[in-house]
Amino acid sequence: MRKWPARAVVPALAASALLLASGCSAGPEQGSPSSAGRARGAEASDAATADADRPLAVAAAPAADATPTAVAHSGAAGGRAHKTALKVSSYDRKTRRAVISRTSKPTSVPSAGTTPSAGSTPSAGGTTAPGGIAVGDVIASAPAPGAPDGLLAKVTKVIGGADDGTEVQTAPTTLDTLLGDGRAKGSVPVDPASFDIDRLLPDVKISWAGTGNIHSGPEGTKVPLGSLRVDVKAKVPTAEGAPVSADASVSGFVQVAPEVDFSYGGGAAQKSALGSAYLGVSGDWTSQWALKGRAAAATKPLRVPFAKLHADPVLQVGPIPVVVNLDLTCYFEISGDGSVTVDIEQNLRGDFKAGGAYGPAKGWTPVNESTMTGTPVRTSVTTAGKVKAALGAQASVGLYGTVGVTADLAPYLRGEAEGSVKATSGTARAAGASTAAASTATASWAVYGGVDLSGALRIQLAVFGTPVFQRDIPLGALHREWKLADGKA
Repeated sequence: MRKWPARAVVPALAASALLLASGCSAGPEQGSPSSAGRARGAEASDAATADADRPLAVAAAPAADATPTAVAHSGAAGGRAHKTALKVSSYDRKTRRAVISRTSKPTSVPSAGTTPSAGSTPSAGGTTAPGGIAVGDVIASAPAPGAPDGLLAKVTKVIGGADDGTEVQTAPTTLDTLLGDGRAKGSVPVDPASFDIDRLLPDVKISWAGTGNIHSGPEGTKVPLGSLRVDVKAKVPTAEGAPVSADASVSGFVQVAPEVDFSYGGGAAQKSALGSAYLGVSGDWTSQWALKGRAAAATKPLRVPFAKLHADPVLQVGPIPVVVNLDLTCYFEISGDGSVTVDIEQNLRGDFKAGGAYGPAKGWTPVNESTMTGTPVRTSVTTAGKVKAALGAQASVGLYGTVGVTADLAPYLRGEAEGSVKATSGTARAAGASTAAASTATASWAVYGGVDLSGALRIQLAVFGTPVFQRDIPLGALHREWKLADGKA
């Protein structure tokens, strides 16, 4: 599903950029050259201190061709990276070799140990590449040819000249080598137009709305700005012996406005490699969906994915392009005893948040939150039995091609009845309230809405530079349920 060229990344947001700023030198001072020199030195020191204390902005990166590559030179104070005129022209995942080229002429003096001439060619096996890349340097790049998930790597060897730059050998590295003792925190919406979408069932429709009154999807579908909507209609296996009128089906839509949450805190004060970190996915959720008919009995829930979505939003963390890999798989899931016939529908809206937070004292801990409310559109239960259906999304979020957090958000409908039941209700109300309904029954029935949120933190979260844990850490199960309607004989 992932092909070059790289997908569109999130457009720049209208937010103030708190980028690393260098202090401005004062004009010539009155007095001796030595006093002026001391004043300039003190001013530069104060500026450097203020610069180190200023948090890095977290915002959406500009368009892919304008996203700068960042480099942290070997031995640089604090591990801080800076923008560079270099770019990754190509990358080979198998050999981990990259070709580095220049986007423009040098605008700054190369660091110690680098070759100042952009046109020179190092000998094979050398330690320095033209234009300022040397062994030990760390490079961060937005998606590039051969690296659709972006590239975060350390240069281990300068191999030699190539047609479009200089070939270097690289090895995996971690974000702390770029961010050092810096601090950054922010949430960035994911542009719905940036998703690659794979429809897994015939009757799946995709809609989204972007800036500039841009809309994609069926005519008349209303989608809030920044949201992505997936509509689905599908037949599901019908219980054996059920009448034609009880054919089972699910229909409805999932609408989500996802955001990527990122934070980093250098560990200088704690005298450790890293003080804090967070990676997660959050967003607003809206869905309206229905379950109708008599679904076949299943010993375990039947899960049917109907759409897969992938995006690689690039966060601009100060001068550093941090590539986030986001996958969403929309699915429906049915389970039951094959006895009950239902026609139930609900509106659901709220928000969710799932991720992992790091602190030196506790290590990695899960974050698992969801606040949703449901409103019934209609409820009808006929005959006794049990059925449960979920219309949800499984998400994974990672950095530079490594999965860090997985989350499964599953809003559901559940119906159950005992005895001989024929009951209906069409009165809408907020989640948590019940409604008396007209019914003819010799027992009782009830319909519930709910939401389950589960997932895990993965070992690859060590990309922040934290200690590696040996197994996945469960997010823990978040479970909420409310009654939509009920009735008794």
